[in-house]
Parts: sequence; C-alpha cells; structure tokens
Amino acid sequence: MKARVLILVGLLLFAVIASGCIGGGQKTETQPSSTEIQLTGDFNKDVIEIGKVLEKNGINEVKFSAWGSGEANSVMRVYGIVNAAYEINKIWKENGINVKIVIPEDMIRYDQSFKDQYQEFLSKQPLGQAGDFFVNSYAFLPNLAEEGYILDITDYAKAYQSVLNDFYPSLLEAAKYKGRLYGLPQDTEARPLYIRKDVAKCVGLDVSTLPDKVKNGEFTWSDVYEWAKKAKEKGCAEWGLIHRKGSAHPDLIQFIFAFNGKLYDEKTGKLVLDVPAVYKWLYVEWKFAQDGLLPEDIMSWDWAKQIHPTVVTGKTLFFIGGTWHWTEWQAKKYYNGRSLKPEEVKEWFAYTLFPAGEKGDRPVTLSQPFIWMINSKAGQLNPKYDELKDVYHALAFLMLVKASDAEINAIHSVISAHLPVRKEAAKLIKDENWINKLKTLDLDLAPEVKENIKDIVESTVNPINVKFLADVSYMLEYTHLAPAHPKYPALADIFKEAVDKVLRGEMTPEEAVKFIEDKIKADVELSQNVEIVGEIPKDWTFPQG
Repeated sequence: MKARVLILVGLLLFAVIASGCIGGGQKTETQPSSTEIQLTGDFNKDVIEIGKVLEKNGINEVKFSAWGSGEANSVMRVYGIVNAAYEINKIWKENGINVKIVIPEDMIRYDQSFKDQYQEFLSKQPLGQAGDFFVNSYAFLPNLAEEGYILDITDYAKAYQSVLNDFYPSLLEAAKYKGRLYGLPQDTEARPLYIRKDVAKCVGLDVSTLPDKVKNGEFTWSDVYEWAKKAKEKGCAEWGLIHRKGSAHPDLIQFIFAFNGKLYDEKTGKLVLDVPAVYKWLYVEWKFAQDGLLPEDIMSWDWAKQIHPTVVTGKTLFFIGGTWHWTEWQAKKYYNGRSLKPEEVKEWFAYTLFPAGEKGDRPVTLSQPFIWMINSKAGQLNPKYDELKDVYHALAFLMLVKASDAEINAIHSVISAHLPVRKEAAKLIKDENWINKLKTLDLDLAPEVKENIKDIVESTVNPINVKFLADVSYMLEYTHLAPAHPKYPALADIFKEAVDKVLRGEMTPEEAVKFIEDKIKADVELSQNVEIVGEIPKDWTFPQG
C-alpha cells in the first residue's frame, strides 16, 4: 500500500513539473514574437518601435544601398534615401535607441542611363547584388513586380493613407500593378517642343503666339516641318529638328498620341500596334531625315557630345526635349566648354506642347513618372535577415515615406526641373521664403546631401527656373503615359529599330511598319500580348497644307 502511494505521488509530481508549475520545468506557451511590426501611421512612433526591436535583437547598424539614374541634376533620386536615413537616425538618437542606418558612399549608385540600370537590376537581383532601393521608370514596374523582384508595399501603406492622399492620383496609379502598390512616385515631367528663339527670329517665326497656336491645334507637325525646312534653306541653322538618341521610348512615341493613336486597350489588357498612327510617325521621321532636316544617324548620337551641344549652340530650330533639360543645360558644360546661365536659357529658348499631328487635333505631352521601389530582398546583407526580414522591410518602407517628404520632393523639382508629385511640394515651390532657404541651403538636410547638391543648387535655384516650372505645369493636362505592361519595353525596342532604319533610309515607312508587324508575330509572347489594328492610310501626304 505504501509503495502504491509513493508511485501515485511520484506520478502526480512528474505531471506538475512537466506542466511547468514548479521550477525545473519550462513554460511551453509560445511568446509573442519580438519581430512583429504593426505600422500605426504615426511616423515617429513606428520608427521608435522598429528601433527597439532591432536593438533588442542585437542590431546596432543597418546597411542599405541605393540605386538611381538620370541626368546630373536628379541626384536626389538617391540622396533622398540618404536623407531619410539621416532623419530616422535623429529620431533614434533623440530616444536613446542605439541603432543607426548607414548608406556607405560605395553603396550609392547613380548612372546616366535609367534603361541600362534597369537591365542591371534585372540581372543582379536574383544574385542578391542589386540595390535595396531602386528608383526608375514606372514602365518597368510591372515586369519587376511580375518577377517578384520588388516589394509589394500595399499592406504597409494602409497605415499611411494620409501621405498617399497628397500624391496626385494618376501618378499614384502609375506605382500600382494589378491593383497592388509597389512603390511611391518620385517625380514626373512633361516633354515640350523647344524652339530656339534666335533661329526663329532669323527665319521669321513669331514664338510669342506659338504656345496658344499649338494648344489650339493650329500649329501642327506639318508646320514644324515647313519652318524647319526654311531654317535650313536660309542658313539660319544646321538642322531643323533634333530629338533623342537610342530609344523610341518615351519621347518619340508622343507621335503616336499626336496622330490620335493608342498603345494600349484597357478592355483587352493588351498592347496595341496602331498601324495608321505608327505609319504617320515613321513617315514624319523619314521625311525630316530625307530632306536633311534631322540627322539620319541621330539614334546613335551621344547626348553630351553631340545632342545637347547642337541644341544649346543654336544649330537647330526645334528640339524634342524634356522639362529637366532646362536646368541640365545650366549644370552641364554643353556650351563651348561651359554651362548656360539661367538668363541665357530664358533668352534663347521658347517652349510649347508637342504639336498635334494634323490640324484640329489635340497637342500632347508625355510623362514618365519615376517610382521609388524597394528590392524584395532589401536588407539582406544585415544580421539575422531571415529572422528580421519583415522588420527590415518595414524600415525600408518608412525610409521611402521619409524620402517622399514634400520638402525633399520640392528640392528635387526645383533643381532638376521635374514636376512635383505631391500637392504640398507644389505649394512649397510657390513659397518665396522657402525658395530663398533652398538657395542658401538653410534647410535641415544630411551634411552629405548638402555637399552633393550644393553646386546644383547654386546654378539652378533662380526665379527664372521657378517660373519655368509654373509655366509648364499646365502641360500635365495634356499628358499621356506609356502602357504599364510587362511587354511594353520589348515593343518599344522594336519601334526603336524601325525608327533607326527609316532615318537611315534603309526602309520606307511602309516597309518599317511591316518590319514591326513581322517582329511582333515572330515573338510568341508579343504576338499574344499585342493587337495589330488598322491599315496604312492611302493617299495620306505629309506635309499637309
């Protein structure tokens, strides 16, 4: 009997110990995860919470890399991220959190070609070698999202709806794919037709009334041709027209819209080869080149050595350019070994919308919003990445929010002549006191940011440039966006080949259209994603009276 009691007591004691009620056992309940982050929309609070989680997990330094590209004056595409790190570090320091974000200089990439950098991101992301932050054209976002190379920030952004509401809606839509948000707008622009005033005076063209005539559809591409021809024949300029090199995207596809064409069918979700509009575009290119008004090898010209020097030295009457060129000419030494002064740009250049293709049609412009995106492997080189991935990603999102501050966006807009993507940024640009503070860099920015933009600020922050931004803002009412379709870049590449061939006289416009059609049909994926509509118009002539 005694033995049975002892056995029973022993079994009960074992059960108690196993349940963790007496020292010597451990609780088996799952503790709340120390890595779970729920964003609240209160920026400081969210930053502090993330800092505490990192510090608790023994992380005192977080490294990120930033990739961006574009013209020289758009460096805030990377230094906006650097400044975001600076702002978050200040919050952590003020709250006694021993964590710091570091973006080493050798982890900042800024390249001239956005397309080349996109291709590099594509090749290096699967290898874990691409930038944590990547700013590039919205046109590439669908493919990056489809491949899983960029972070879906939809759920993070829900807490920051008040920030999202300040972005212009159409631009925010450009950061989405299949209804999900994959980034935040960084900038946008318009693509004017620039007219060299002294050449126009030489040939007898009144530029003072031109913007309204273009707006009203009175001045079309036939008129551009006629005046370009006069400028060449009278010896007022070496060329009648200069445009971009290399790619048909995005500047040259404006011709499709100018001739009432389309590139995308919303009902089918497919790209469109609008044969009549594309034929007219190619015919215009061919005609300009055939008559010696546009260099036949322009698609291989060098931007810095040929295109911009030709434009700023007055060797062409017309130039298809972008708003950002207004300040780029003030920063880069394109004019006989020096840059232009703001007063010179104002004196020498008029600007209008991209004219309609034919009388009575609507003029156009084209915007290509650049988007802040986050690598889906962001923070991968930091300690405990697998365990803390969600924390690093939430932190990266908050850095994007801070990089999108109205002040950062306004700085970028003024020094690069891009149009603001936020309403609050647009207000700042109109604030004379704020402009004066920017001119003296009397702003709370990271020291390395000030150092990297001081020369650009000195050469560009000027009432002339601020007025230019105000003058061109109306162009967004006429703007178009290229299709946000994964196969659009491939179609744009075919357009580029066709344009080059007609310019060089290797193909007629008719042959070039057939070339495009054959290329589409030969590519299984393109043939499934592109509708070919319409026919080459009969009896269409250019120029038209």
